[in-house]
Amino acid sequence: MSSFLYFALLTIFIPIILHSPFSHASPRTRPFDKVYVFGDSYTDTGNLNDATRPSVFHHVDSLPYGRTFFHHPTNRYSNGRLVIDFIAESLNLPYFPPYLNKHTKTTHGVNFAISGCTAIPYSFFAKNNLTTNTVPQSLTTQLTWFKEYTKGSGCKDAVSTPAKCKAVFNGALVWIGQMAANDYNYITGSKITSKTVQKLAIKYQTQVINELLKMGAKHVVVQGLPATGCLPLSFIIAPRPTELDQIGCVAFKNKESYDHNMALQAKLHELRKMHPSAVIVYGDDWHAYREVFRNAAKYGFVERFKACCGSGGGAYNFVPDPRSTCGAPGAMSCKDPSRYMSWDGLHVTEGLNRAVSKLFIDGLFAQPPFPYLLKKAVES
Repeated sequence: MSSFLYFALLTIFIPIILHSPFSHASPRTRPFDKVYVFGDSYTDTGNLNDATRPSVFHHVDSLPYGRTFFHHPTNRYSNGRLVIDFIAESLNLPYFPPYLNKHTKTTHGVNFAISGCTAIPYSFFAKNNLTTNTVPQSLTTQLTWFKEYTKGSGCKDAVSTPAKCKAVFNGALVWIGQMAANDYNYITGSKITSKTVQKLAIKYQTQVINELLKMGAKHVVVQGLPATGCLPLSFIIAPRPTELDQIGCVAFKNKESYDHNMALQAKLHELRKMHPSAVIVYGDDWHAYREVFRNAAKYGFVERFKACCGSGGGAYNFVPDPRSTCGAPGAMSCKDPSRYMSWDGLHVTEGLNRAVSKLFIDGLFAQPPFPYLLKKAVES
């Protein structure tokens, strides 16, 4: 599709469908009735529990997590809303409840994302003795949960059970959040190479996406990895001295994420050919993050790299120790999180989530643009 057509779609459909990036449209103009969500801690709205939570961030069920918007902890790794919460608002849908909370209504969607999970199955990390702070769930686990959730519908795949699968995916958006950042983090200090992780992670990401498409998904958004080299954690674990890129972030970590995203996009291109009736959107987190980091003041941020909530002070205010991380008794949180981009050293603030969400919804960092996806959803 030409850039001119993309621009035309932006001009026409944002006013009609969204009115403004986070306004609530009339229910009659809802492009989607429900959303099925997958991902890790950047997308998890409360699936992770004490039994499986990585100890480095064990305090997510305590204040100050959630303090800005919800005013209480919701097991979201932020001071408030996540990207997926802003997406829900833009679609005029309620926030998508965690799958493992069986007491919530899932009429308009359900969130299978779980913090700390990997794209590669847990058995790989167990085999290589890399299970410290590693949760046993992976993206494949989330697909299993989804199939359990939809089991009563009788949907197996779009070929053998077309009517039943149509009922599952009719009016549905499948949102696959950032995945594989944990895979790369878990191999730190080991002999496993980033190339190995990239190959395996892309393999399993592709398998899960393809399985959902074969079941009948018609509208899918897949987020790429963010610019992970800009997170305080990267500065702490990076070898010293380390090379920084043009915006002052850890170069090798940003390249690691960039390379992963390029491989992922190549696979999405193949999937589009295999499933021509589906709309598959790539959410370009990497460039969206760099846009905000490069122009921090424009987006209202003062602190680019220092964690709002943590301990240790200095340039990053982050110590990767469960006794010192955000929410621990000795940690402190800043007075105004809206001026910070990093929340706890590994996760970002509601402010950065809002900025990235708007860049997605406006169509600037999504291929094809988000308004095009909405147009196709309304047409169908």
